[in-house]
Amino acid sequence: MARVKYRDNDVDLVARMMRAEAEGEGKLGMLMVGNVIVNRLKADCLDFEDLRSINDVIFQIQGGNYSFEAVQKGNVFYNRARNVEKRLARQTLDYWRQHPSKYALWYFNPYGECPPTWYGQPFTGQYKQHCYYEPVADTCEGAYRY
Repeated sequence: MARVKYRDNDVDLVARMMRAEAEGEGKLGMLMVGNVIVNRLKADCLDFEDLRSINDVIFQIQGGNYSFEAVQKGNVFYNRARNVEKRLARQTLDYWRQHPSKYALWYFNPYGECPPTWYGQPFTGQYKQHCYYEPVADTCEGAYRY
């Protein structure tokens, strides 16, 4: 059973986001970005209440801007998803989770050291250039559901 419900166009959208946000970090880096997307859909708490689809997650607006830099800058639309990214996207939608993104709802590339918190949320680890953050304990049970 998949972690979330999805359609073929969701696979394509997640794959394009993974490529746009983390292509330079290889397959594992792209999987981690995909995992954060799935986690946000499952969370239903904090900044991610009432998200009901992959499309809702990708195009969520917070503070007047899209949540993901690749959507803000438009680079999610520059390249089509290749088969390799689509395969990785299906993995994250179906089952894939790994530290430091396992329960993460946020990530960013600080172009320096990862701060110990991000918007008050604890740092869980770094993979290449991206820092990952999960919710403070007991504030978002949905983030910890499979």
